Amino acid sequence: QLQLVESGGGLVQPGGSLRLSCAASGFTLDYYSIGWFRQAPGKEREGVSCQSVSVGDTYHSNSVKGRFTISRDSAKNTVYLQMNDLKPEDTGVYYCAADSFTATVQTMCVPGAFLSWGQGTQVIVSS
Repeated sequence: QLQLVESGGGLVQPGGSLRLSCAASGFTLDYYSIGWFRQAPGKEREGVSCQSVSVGDTYHSNSVKGRFTISRDSAKNTVYLQMNDLKPEDTGVYYCAADSFTATVQTMCVPGAFLSWGQGTQVIVSS
């Protein structure tokens, strides 16, 4: 059974850093496009960072570009989201997702493109 489990969320002050992890089981992440999405209260879920099967094809939304980095560790079958210089507007529930599509993530980093989802981890950026 394909499963994704996020961890690493929490409360952090503005300007701080967090690293989110997403452990996969039941499938090998190397063969899947991966993504991190977030949903703030009262807002729609949005794509933050995505990476296709080709790790050189990586997308970051304009709001996080230069601050967030998506990566994967094949040996641990885990995806990470390193978040630096966090801002209050980064607050939300963060979800990881995976799908077997091979198209570029430049246009596919949207919730509807991903089939498998984790349960989410809460990130709160506040002083």
